[in-house]
Amino acid sequence: MAQVNGNSDATASTNTGEPISNGVENETYLARAQRLLMTTPLIDGHNDFPYLLRQQLHNEIYAHDLRDNLACHTSLEKMRRGMMGGQFWSIYVPNPEEMRLSVPDGGNHEGESGSNGHRCGCEEVGTGKMRSLGLNEPNWGVRDTLEQIDVTHRLITAYPTYLKLCTTSAAVREAHSSGLIASMLGIEGGHSTGNSLGALRLFYDTGVRYMTITHNSDNAFGTSWISVDPHVPGAKDHGLTSFGKICVAEMNRLGMLVDLSHVSAETMRGALRVAKAPVIYSHSAAWAMTRHGRNVPDDVLEMVKRNRGVVMVPAVAPFLREKGKGQANVEDMLDHIMYIARLIGWEHVGLGSDFDGTTLIIKGLEDTSKWPVLIARLIERETVTDGQVAGLLGENVLRAWGEAEDVSKQLQNKGVLPSEANWEGRIWEPVNDDVPKVFAEK
Repeated sequence: MAQVNGNSDATASTNTGEPISNGVENETYLARAQRLLMTTPLIDGHNDFPYLLRQQLHNEIYAHDLRDNLACHTSLEKMRRGMMGGQFWSIYVPNPEEMRLSVPDGGNHEGESGSNGHRCGCEEVGTGKMRSLGLNEPNWGVRDTLEQIDVTHRLITAYPTYLKLCTTSAAVREAHSSGLIASMLGIEGGHSTGNSLGALRLFYDTGVRYMTITHNSDNAFGTSWISVDPHVPGAKDHGLTSFGKICVAEMNRLGMLVDLSHVSAETMRGALRVAKAPVIYSHSAAWAMTRHGRNVPDDVLEMVKRNRGVVMVPAVAPFLREKGKGQANVEDMLDHIMYIARLIGWEHVGLGSDFDGTTLIIKGLEDTSKWPVLIARLIERETVTDGQVAGLLGENVLRAWGEAEDVSKQLQNKGVLPSEANWEGRIWEPVNDDVPKVFAEK
């Protein structure tokens, strides 16, 4: 790993004039980055722009020009200037279990922000200040998930010269070759299913191609990272539940990628033990580099290698540099990329910004237009082949997705049927005596 100043301004340090030996003769760092971005789709694993559309615009997008001049990290022109080839749009809604009674000042640690400037709710864990709607009570979680899927579909349809909905890995390549930004959907948190595999299947039918097993709270499928945070007294990591194992199997059958960002370390291990297809981390980094609960421990990284999965490194400052050690920048992001690549191989690393899911974005990658700067800086400071850079950009996640599609075909060709399992805590409505019985009573 190259020795770099952790507090350096990475944007200023990018040299666009010095020739390099790897690639076309006399090709500059930036020119090489741009060449690779033209031939390989840069796929970002996680962007929360649809959450902003739902939360701030109430899904009313037609009265606004979303192409440019937006204050957030994302606009269609910024994405185009960033030479993006593909985007997994995050379908995030808060878990009804996490509804707050009040929002206190401050917090114990930094994370992803949202409506209250701090989306993870970590400042209230263990304080008794969270009110629960109850997993079995009527709630708005599934409704809001469907609305966010809808607004994402409408965004894609409203800007056909920029975006194209892609539901297969092959379609991503076709969109990129046509000059369009491939648009995919990923659900951030299994709570969005209402603990229902039926809802999971219907989400797949709407184009969802990955689901994060948990978000920032436990659910029927597994333990969240935040539940075992050091600030939670007596917290225990229960890992993947028995229903979670069934969920992973059903996602494998569907061809939906299992996303292990946000889950606890034991949930990671449990999912990797049972997964038949490659998993992804849509926006997580290396725990050995930054000891944050959202990152991936070394032993789990080794499991990811055996699984043929991909860890997509984010641009979230607290995940890349520990609090109190200065402002994080692109050098820190590249450090995490290089750590993972050196530990488990270039085939297992990708990019997952978390743009518009937090205000805590690193210096030098301030929005979706800055991707070429990051790639040029990687080329400048490291000895990397075109193939390694292409893998990081998007080839790795496309390979993992393609293998998940192959596993799905194999399982369905073997006659594996949709799972009819129900969460063991499910409460069913009472039988109505005013309707006929399915089977005659004996």
